[in-house]
Amino acid sequence: MSPSSHARAADRPRNRRALVLVLVLVLALGGGAFAATWGVQKWLAGQVERVGDPFAELPARPAPPAAAPDEGEAETLDGAMNILVLGSDSRISAGDPGQWQAGAQRTDTIMLVHLPASRDAAYLMSFPRDSWVDVPGRGQAKINAAFSYGGPALLIQTIEQLTNVRIDHFVVTDFESFVRITDALGGVRMTLTNDLKVGGTVVPAGKQQLLTGEQALWFVRERKTLARGDFDRVQRQQAWMRAIVAKMRNDGTLHNPVTSARFLDVVSRSVATDDGLDERVMRDLQDRAKNLGSTDMTFFTVPFEGTGRSPDGAQSIVVLDREALDPLMAAVASDTLGAYLEGNAGSLDVLPPVVE
Repeated sequence: MSPSSHARAADRPRNRRALVLVLVLVLALGGGAFAATWGVQKWLAGQVERVGDPFAELPARPAPPAAAPDEGEAETLDGAMNILVLGSDSRISAGDPGQWQAGAQRTDTIMLVHLPASRDAAYLMSFPRDSWVDVPGRGQAKINAAFSYGGPALLIQTIEQLTNVRIDHFVVTDFESFVRITDALGGVRMTLTNDLKVGGTVVPAGKQQLLTGEQALWFVRERKTLARGDFDRVQRQQAWMRAIVAKMRNDGTLHNPVTSARFLDVVSRSVATDDGLDERVMRDLQDRAKNLGSTDMTFFTVPFEGTGRSPDGAQSIVVLDREALDPLMAAVASDTLGAYLEGNAGSLDVLPPVVE
C-alpha cells in the first residue's frame, strides 16, 4: 500500500524554526518539529555524534540525479533523498575514530530510506542482515559483514553496488537507544497476539498494549519462536518504529515545549551521522517531515527468495531475489517508487497493520 493512498490531516501543527534531529526521525522515528531558540537548536545539534565523511573513500558511485541548469548544489535538496540507516550493537564514536575495530561491530538492522522529491511520503526498506551479497574487496559474504569489515564506507559501497542507488546520508543508532527513546515517550502501543513475558512481568495479549522500552526491545529481539524467524523479526523492528511515530503524533510530543525538549535531548544523544548531514540538510528534513505521519510511511523488506547455505555450507544465509530487486531499486533510483509500489505491493513483504 502506497502512502499516496492515505488521507492526510490538514490541520497538523507546524512549528517554525524547527530542528529535525537526525533522519532516524524522519525515517524511523517519524520526524517532526521543535520550536526552539537558535541557541537550543545549536545545543541539540551539538550532541549528535559525527562519523566523518564515509563517502570520500568510495572509488566509484552511482550517478547523482541530474541537477537543473544553473541551480547547482541547491538543487540536490529539491530532489529525492536516500539515507542508509543502521541499528548497530555499538555506535561509532566520532569523538574517538580509533575506537572502531574491524570485526568489533555488527549491525542487526539495515534500512534504506527513500524520501521522494514530492515530500509527501517516506519509504523504509529493510535488508535482511544475512543477505548474501558481494562485498567489494572481500568477495561473497553476509551483508552485515561489510560493516564489520570496513565500517560505514564499506557498507555504503556494498549497498550502492548491490542496488545502483546513490546514498546521500548515513545514520547509525543502537537498540538501547530505542529503549531510551521509547521510555522518553512514556512507552508505545503495540498489538500482542501472545502474552509478553519480560523478567517478572507479563504484558497480556491484546490490542494496543502499552510497552516500556525494555518490553518493546524484548518483543523485537525474539526470533526463535517466530514462524519466519528473522523475516518476522525485521517486521517487528519496523512495527516498533511505526509505533514510535504514532505515539509522537498522537501525543503531540514535538509540539509541547516540555516533552519535546526531553525527547529530542534523548534522540540527539542516541545517533551518529555523516558530517554532510549538517544544519542545512536538517532544515530540509524538517520541511520534508513536518506533514508526515505514520500512515505516510511504507515499511517493507526487499525481495528475497528464501534462506539457504553459503557455498561452503558453513553459514545460513538469505538469498535475495535479483529478478524482483533490480526493478524495485531502479524505481528508487528514478524516484518512481510510489508508482512502482502501487502496481507491485502485493508481491512485496510489506509491513501489515498488525504484526504478530
